[in-house]
Amino acid sequence: MWNYIIGYVVTLVLGYLFAPKPQNAKPAGLSDVQAATAEVGREIPVLFGTRDLEGPNVVWYGHLKTKAIKVKGGKK
Repeated sequence: MWNYIIGYVVTLVLGYLFAPKPQNAKPAGLSDVQAATAEVGREIPVLFGTRDLEGPNVVWYGHLKTKAIKVKGGKK
């Protein structure tokens, strides 16, 4: 049983010593965000299979319905 405990402690220490150290990364800014856009004249990519698009051009997005917000009150 002591062999297992000693082996566990040794592997824990070695794992801590050889683990990659994190780099100091700068915080993400607005230029790093790649959100979907809807621009006229921009190309529309044609993909086959499963892919990850970075900043796609949205052509159609479902049946969008809007509803006005009516707030009553303000006077007491």
